[in-house]
Amino acid sequence: MRIASLTCYPVKSLGGHALDAGRAEARGLAGDRRWMVVDARHRFVTRREVPAMARLTAEPTPAGLLIRGPAGSVEAAVPDPYAPLVRATVWRDTVAVRLSNDAADAFLSSALGRPVRLAYQPDDSHRPVDPAHARPGEHVSLADGYPLLVTTTASLAALNARLAVPVPMARFRSNLVIDGAEGLVEAWAEDRWASLRVGEVELRLARPCTRCVVVTQQPDTGERLEGNEPLSTLRAMGRLMPGGVTFGWNAVATRPGRLAVGDAVEVLGTRA
Repeated sequence: MRIASLTCYPVKSLGGHALDAGRAEARGLAGDRRWMVVDARHRFVTRREVPAMARLTAEPTPAGLLIRGPAGSVEAAVPDPYAPLVRATVWRDTVAVRLSNDAADAFLSSALGRPVRLAYQPDDSHRPVDPAHARPGEHVSLADGYPLLVTTTASLAALNARLAVPVPMARFRSNLVIDGAEGLVEAWAEDRWASLRVGEVELRLARPCTRCVVVTQQPDTGERLEGNEPLSTLRAMGRLMPGGVTFGWNAVATRPGRLAVGDAVEVLGTRA
């Protein structure tokens, strides 16, 4: 098995960018989901309620971020470390963030058709992983709940074999996509994996990832052209757990380090 692709999403719910190599850290891939869009109450805004976010992409720069959209682009610098912290909400969590610059806020507000601001999670702001599936001291960025998301091409192929219109892996916003020679990786083999070694990194697969309406949206536009697919088919295939339909696994790097596309993937432990 090998890493087929690596993707970082610097801003929660915006388009990401492919990596040839990256570093898996305690809270996820370096730079992944350290920024988010917030409303006037400093509550997170996502593609669930604003599908137009799919039309924006973000990539890191030496100073911060470059955000691109149909109307142009804007740069956003990492906020000054002496700038005041504000309390923002992500689901049930409260996290300390710093707000970015006026130009980025104006660009995003115009693109999304509502007043919003861009917020950044500094290094010393910690948000714990769901304690029901975490080990002491594990924390996460501004991702929905876990540092990393792992999927396999074999499981996507099994899903697409049941769909009238196949979907790309981009629907699922994975950080790591695992591929294998034909027959080496069975569909849903990840359900049996407890831990993996990838390059220098060791991962603990903590919990299946429950999916939402975002996977029904076109990854570059936010449009819903196939109704409730692929959620309906995943449900019919029995890909269910308390909380919803699942695809992929949430993971935590128990041993941080460098990883790259093409790196071998080894199963260290399995589930009973």
